[in-house]
Amino acid sequence: EGNQSNNYIVFENRQDAARRLAEGIRSLLHKDKNQKNDSINRSNTIVLAIPRGGVVTGDVIASVLGLNLDIIVSRKIGAPDNPELAIGAVMHDGRFYANADIINILQIPDEYVKESLAIQMKEIQRRLWLFRHSQEYKLSGSTIILVDDGIATGASIFVAIQWIKEQNPKSLIVAIPVAPRDAIQKLENEVGVDQVVVLETPESFGAVGAFYEDFSQVSDDEVLRIMNKHRRRQ
Repeated sequence: EGNQSNNYIVFENRQDAARRLAEGIRSLLHKDKNQKNDSINRSNTIVLAIPRGGVVTGDVIASVLGLNLDIIVSRKIGAPDNPELAIGAVMHDGRFYANADIINILQIPDEYVKESLAIQMKEIQRRLWLFRHSQEYKLSGSTIILVDDGIATGASIFVAIQWIKEQNPKSLIVAIPVAPRDAIQKLENEVGVDQVVVLETPESFGAVGAFYEDFSQVSDDEVLRIMNKHRRRQ
């Protein structure tokens, strides 16, 4: 069990958070009246993880629940003087989810946004080819579990949700260990996902890493190792 800090869970690491999430997801899927025999339809349920940290989370969830793991690459666009503050996020098809309030408050020039989008699009292409060797997805009719290791502004997950919903999934579940309450309310009310599994929604929220004892960076090699393991299993 993690320690307590400000009355909120501090996860030991991403694996610890993911194990707790997996139990919440399992309970949710077993309650789904569309599932026969009170079991998970594993052939039609996909864990979609956002690299890099979300892939460690997704690895544990997929392994515990016996599900297929895939990745989806969305990249945040950081503010000029604060790269950790997302002014928006972009998907591999070029769609941009803008945090318009932040852009307006900081008076961020259009040229900066365009240049940043171009840089992040290149990184998205690199990650897609490196980690999954394709940009093609077959998600229609599937139950999708979208996972990451946490949400701060939510831009990266919101743009991913927009794209996933256009792929006509049977249902979309978002599973994250920790997120601000307003982001969860937006997921449930505005973005229109079918279910949200979240472990903690603290009132005071800074960086996602503050809720982990170990939030060390995840390397490309670690993501590749995880994805190759799941490809062999599948």
